[in-house]
Amino acid sequence: MSAGFVIAVVLSAFIVGGLARFALPGPDPMPAWLTIGVAIALVAAYRAFVQKRPIFGPGARKFPERGIGIEQYRERLRRAGFDPDSLQPDPKVVQQVRLKAAVDELHRAGILDDEELKTLQDRLEPPAA
Repeated sequence: MSAGFVIAVVLSAFIVGGLARFALPGPDPMPAWLTIGVAIALVAAYRAFVQKRPIFGPGARKFPERGIGIEQYRERLRRAGFDPDSLQPDPKVVQQVRLKAAVDELHRAGILDDEELKTLQDRLEPPAA
């Protein structure tokens, strides 16, 4: 789990919690961290009980099959020429991108010189078809 993912979850939860506060106006002594926690719990419950998909693991990134508005969204994707069931990234491509990013970061940090960077980049390139 990356720091960007955690930040995105916290910001999303804060927005959902803020919308909930608009739905029930008035004084509310609940602190912001509890608002975020409740929103995260609600999203997790929605994924688990309504969408019937895991919160973590390989199935978590799969495009949902059920939920509010999901069927209409799937239909719009089909009309646009996309198969909603094949929208998952290829794990090999994801691994390749992560390795390239790690090599670039090592170069920026001064751990790899230009020659080593070029050697590793050449090794990471997929063979020509």
